[in-house]
Amino acid sequence: MIRAYDKLYLSKAQSSLASMLDFAVYDLKKDINAFYKKFLESKISVQFERGESSVIAGKSGVELALEVLENYSLAKKYKPAANRSPEYWTGWALAYFQWQTNLSFKQIDSLIPITEVRAMYAPYHEMNISQFCDKMTELYKARKPACNLKTRRLAAGLSQNELAVASGVPLRTIQQYEQKQKDINAAKAQSVISLAKALDCSAEDLMEV
Repeated sequence: MIRAYDKLYLSKAQSSLASMLDFAVYDLKKDINAFYKKFLESKISVQFERGESSVIAGKSGVELALEVLENYSLAKKYKPAANRSPEYWTGWALAYFQWQTNLSFKQIDSLIPITEVRAMYAPYHEMNISQFCDKMTELYKARKPACNLKTRRLAAGLSQNELAVASGVPLRTIQQYEQKQKDINAAKAQSVISLAKALDCSAEDLMEV
């Protein structure tokens, strides 16, 4: 999978998102869910997902929080906590999962809300980040209503048979992908490319987490 930005910047991105949530909750006294909704609707979340260096590496968590709230006069209130809070860990872990999966923050939040991620602090803050990501992936897959192929096909207004004709991929194969009897991530590259072309999307859009 192609990542939005190099792993070299991941640690900085994690600490920025972590301190953003910590600052918002403990210094600005914001409800984490209300603040995170503002983050999701802001340009900052999209810039973060795209890996824009000015956001993931060029700004502190405090600056990100103030940009989300469109208030630049509160930075002097920030005093880093001696111990990392559950909110700090939430941002740190969430940034890693978003980078690993290439899902948008909105996609993640639609199935696993920020308050649920924070509730995973115990015991996951004491575990390797890969174990947190495995759990998040398990939850995301279990709650996702349809595979990406089906979602894209329906959005394009195509029946399975019409997609088969347009892509050259056998109807039965498309049915097996949509019913998750076959793993599209393990499909031949040409098949995925053909499906993506017929659906006017990228091959990455059809891959599953």
